[in-house]
Amino acid sequence: MFSNQTNHNWLKDLESYQNPSISKSLWQLLNTIVPLLLLWTGAYLSFSISIWLSILLTIPAAGFLVRAFIIFHDCGHHAFFRSRKANDIVGVFIGLITFFPYHYWKYEHSVHHAGNGNLSRRGMGDITTLTVNEYRELSHGKRLLYRLYRNPLIMFGLGPLFLILIQYRFNRKGAGRKERFNTYLTNGVLLGVLAFGCWALGWERFLLVEGLTLYLAGLAGIWLFYVQHQFENSYFEQAENWDYVTAALQGSSFYKLPKVLQWITGNIGFHHIHHLGPRVPNYNLQRVYDQFTYLQEVTTVGLRSSLKCLRFRLWDEEKKKFVGFKGVTISSRWTADFSER
Repeated sequence: MFSNQTNHNWLKDLESYQNPSISKSLWQLLNTIVPLLLLWTGAYLSFSISIWLSILLTIPAAGFLVRAFIIFHDCGHHAFFRSRKANDIVGVFIGLITFFPYHYWKYEHSVHHAGNGNLSRRGMGDITTLTVNEYRELSHGKRLLYRLYRNPLIMFGLGPLFLILIQYRFNRKGAGRKERFNTYLTNGVLLGVLAFGCWALGWERFLLVEGLTLYLAGLAGIWLFYVQHQFENSYFEQAENWDYVTAALQGSSFYKLPKVLQWITGNIGFHHIHHLGPRVPNYNLQRVYDQFTYLQEVTTVGLRSSLKCLRFRLWDEEKKKFVGFKGVTISSRWTADFSER
């Protein structure tokens, strides 16, 4: 799909776009954090007028929280400011707003980028994905657990709660001192905010507005990450055949969104460009896409076609594509030539 010339030129092509603009970064902070705070305030104040109006305001608030997370994400790549220290300070601050400990998430996400599509390096920062053969070799109980995990009601229904309340509340094994301290600090500040919010605003109002905003933003975040890697003709290879450029351009989709959603999600739909050059600030991704033709020759997923991704459960190494559970035959002491639905 992509020529050898692409592999030689992409670093040079992206070089001039990897320099953050202080004015653009500060403006993006302003046009994200200020509306978020205003919508949060409006949702709290409107609670006494109408609970439904309060709930309605949490929807755009969740959108701006996703946009704040994209800034957090860029800081994790040291792409939002030229200064590493500035990236880390802003990243830690936005981590308090989004409930994500910055240094923990940054480490995990760097692992994801280093091994995106590498079947030999799965397990951190990815949506758990098994190959057809791996699934066949599981016990009956483990197959059931995997099916539950990949069920949309579990992944998108309980997934945001798991991320917010459990996964990032505990340090990962092997975390360094700075990372552990950042997780403890994040948890401590959040407990303080929770206690103060419940006391000052009332627990019903605070938990409704804060909880619903976080939940909707988490749901949107999981969906974006899912669609950008779990599309039919994605890219997964064992380590000996894996290639970084191919993984970026074939294993990450271009999620083509309406302009308003593209803006609110910080251009993250240009995910193939982001994986190719993670130091490119989000506000430069559209410019890169428009400039280079080979970056337009990738899998494009739209809002409607992205719904098909919900059917994909397993990676078929022979067919080089995602498949569902239907038609995967299992032969074991539990079942004999049983075609799972």
